[in-house]
Amino acid sequence: MAARYHAPPGLRVIALDTLSALYHRASGQTHVVAPPVPEMLAILAEAPMTAAEMRAVLAARYDLADPDPDAIAARLDELAAIGVVEKR
Repeated sequence: MAARYHAPPGLRVIALDTLSALYHRASGQTHVVAPPVPEMLAILAEAPMTAAEMRAVLAARYDLADPDPDAIAARLDELAAIGVVEKR
């Protein structure tokens, strides 16, 4: 079974030109992130999903011709490693 990811409550994303500041209330940490991380977090706030589902949503919403599935899975795992998303 593929892992499902979701964005826990308490995340605040503030756009800073081309980058975004991500404040994680639970840890008190701030991270500076680049696209597509803010978009991915917004999608995960709507519903938990697998990396494959994330890929499909990103492709549909942002007209991505062929997003790299390994890159999306790696990004989700990185976000899980710093505690910004939860992996189940």
